[in-house]
Amino acid sequence: MGTTSARLSRGTIARYATGSLGTGGFATLPGLVLTYYLTDSLGVAALAAGAVITVAKVWDVVIDPVIGALTDRDLARHGSRRRLMVIGALALPVLFALTFAVPPSLGPVVAGIWVLLAFTLTATAFSLFQVPYIALPAELTPRYDERTRLLTWRVVVLTLAILLFGAGGPALRRVSEDPFVQYLVMGVVCGVVIGIGMLVATGVARRAASTVPQPIREREAGTTDAAAAGIREHFAEGIGALRRSRPFRLLLSTFVLQALATGLMLAGAQYVATWVLDSQAAVELLFVALIAPALLAAPAWGVVARRIGKERTFTIASIVFAIAAVSILGMLWAPGDWIYVPVGIAGIAYAGMQSLPMAMLPDVISHDERTHGPGRAGSFSGVWTAGETVGFALGATTLAVILAVTGYVSSTGTQVVEQPDAAITGIVVSFSLAPAVLIALSLLALARYPLRRADIDRDTESQAA
Repeated sequence: MGTTSARLSRGTIARYATGSLGTGGFATLPGLVLTYYLTDSLGVAALAAGAVITVAKVWDVVIDPVIGALTDRDLARHGSRRRLMVIGALALPVLFALTFAVPPSLGPVVAGIWVLLAFTLTATAFSLFQVPYIALPAELTPRYDERTRLLTWRVVVLTLAILLFGAGGPALRRVSEDPFVQYLVMGVVCGVVIGIGMLVATGVARRAASTVPQPIREREAGTTDAAAAGIREHFAEGIGALRRSRPFRLLLSTFVLQALATGLMLAGAQYVATWVLDSQAAVELLFVALIAPALLAAPAWGVVARRIGKERTFTIASIVFAIAAVSILGMLWAPGDWIYVPVGIAGIAYAGMQSLPMAMLPDVISHDERTHGPGRAGSFSGVWTAGETVGFALGATTLAVILAVTGYVSSTGTQVVEQPDAAITGIVVSFSLAPAVLIALSLLALARYPLRRADIDRDTESQAA
């Protein structure tokens, strides 16, 4: 394991949390604007836009477990997960800008291919950082409550990032009346900020290097030969973690369904602002309503979790989110500014839905270490990242399918169109009822999650002995 029973330093927590400036930005901005960019700026049909995003994310699902195994081998060979994190942090800003730099003269087909290739490469760079980043908490501290503290402050920065990119990213488009310039400026500025946040967090990986037990390095050293460990073997390690750990399967199932729900709402926010609230600026107000309460709520959820446990607190947060989401269905009959109230309540719940499962993942890894041996945190984080990717990707894909089925009319940046009533209904349902149903399904898996504080304390005592 990583550290002993000592509390994590403020510097360690701050550096680790800063990484969420990058992860939150990348998770938020493409989910918010990429589908809309394809359908309403480049003229790509809604179903084709969903396919572009889905194909890129399918690649993520393939590559993330491989990266997880590679970062475990980096830890064994070099004593740090930092190498892949740095590569991803340096490459992402350039690739992110290219995703939103499609020349307007190319036409919908070529534009869609451009975005597909650029976004796939961007997502790969992001995974090089994200997978080892998620693996770090299990090595930084073995303590149940310290992990809650670490991940709570990570989510505070994450919510700030969502606010910054969710409101500031679309606002950057106002620098010009030209749609091409709008998205290019947004891509360049946001890509640089994302990269800076990631680079700061790599310092925690360097600090964690000295905490790797020598037996793990010796055990893994024999498997670091690239010729001996191909993609199939790397992928199999991640799948093996999923197969042998029941707590991991249940926690991941819960998280993926919730990522699908929140990804669906994220992708639909721009459409709600444009076609239900009749205001392009409303998307920024929606994000303020979602994130401002979450800034205070994340530490509060941490306090509650220390009293009643992460698992029960996670359940409460999920229920509150589902109730808030389903109430938004009233926009079908009475659209108006009242939507910001349930969105704010959902934001309070969302803070818990982010911090608590991330704080539970190191517990799952520790439990697996006690029963199957240490040194596989990267394999767990690789599958976790793949699952999160699937959830958010299917959120955008589900929205694209709903839009296509309900007759949504795509357009280029200069066209003015009118949407049919069925499309407006589909937009509201995708932002309310559909996410609430997904959250309800996720609770079925969460109810079966077996690990509690006593289990983690027992694992910690066993490892110390």
